[in-house]
Amino acid sequence: MGLRPNLLTRRAAGVASTTLALLLSTAAVGVVPAVSAFSAAPGEVCAEPADVHSDARVKKGGIAEHEPNELTAAQVREREADLAIALRDRANHRAGAQAASPLAAVTIPVVVHVIQRDATRAGGNIPDSMITSQITVLNQAYSGATGGAATAFSFQLSKINRVTNPAWYPIVQGSSAERQMKTSLREGGKNTLNVYLGELSDDLLGWATFPQRKLNSMDGVVVLSESLPGGTAANYNQGDTGTHEVGHWLNLYHTFQGGCSGTGDSVGDTPAEASPAFECPTGRDTCTTAGLDPITNFMDYTYDSCMYQFTAGQASRMLTAWNAYRAA
Repeated sequence: MGLRPNLLTRRAAGVASTTLALLLSTAAVGVVPAVSAFSAAPGEVCAEPADVHSDARVKKGGIAEHEPNELTAAQVREREADLAIALRDRANHRAGAQAASPLAAVTIPVVVHVIQRDATRAGGNIPDSMITSQITVLNQAYSGATGGAATAFSFQLSKINRVTNPAWYPIVQGSSAERQMKTSLREGGKNTLNVYLGELSDDLLGWATFPQRKLNSMDGVVVLSESLPGGTAANYNQGDTGTHEVGHWLNLYHTFQGGCSGTGDSVGDTPAEASPAFECPTGRDTCTTAGLDPITNFMDYTYDSCMYQFTAGQASRMLTAWNAYRAA
């Protein structure tokens, strides 16, 4: 599966719609803490995850504090069991007279928190135009306009919140400062996407949380501000770090989850992939099962210019998870 010919045209148009010469960039790679972020307590019911970090992304060649890594098979089993419980609980609630029906189309309100060291661009003070371009990229990606399957989701910017606090800059994954930041700033319910932009620690380009049955103050997406469309992170500056991390927030795994064996990413129409793909290795095929590696999928690790699609199976999984976890 190669690069769609008009993809770069779409990208360029998206950046050209802004009023400034934008300087943002980034990409994401998965990092899982040494202690499971999704460990379930023993017993019949899968417990809520103790930690909500799901994934992080680093530049090719970057060195993060934690080695990039997908979830373990045990963690995936725990998450899938929790999803089954959440779906069962939703079905039981819908049996009530006042229960809401499952949603088929979703508009997600987005609150963007710009974390700054000072008022300079180097200190994190990015223009609003970069943020609105990022929302455009999300809507194009999730509508299928870039060439993939259309999903149920669209995104509406509801607020830009600018915070100057050197103690939170850079944003350090898993730190007490990150928890303090999110606890202080997060807005809305489980259906509100909170995005935190700034300089990030440890070569990370972004990280996200998986959905949970109970709202956690850590819920949301963290993205390197220079990964937004037109940013300075070469090869990762077209906004698809945001696309990738929102995919995790909507319950998608990496395309290479589980490698060539097992249930993989729990989506039937993404071919198995032994390991993350970088750059844009057209024709890469790392598993003996049918299909080339899904290097153009938003949930792989390739350059932003290489990725352009979700699959129908991923779209279905995201909507199922939304109705289980995030729908009102």
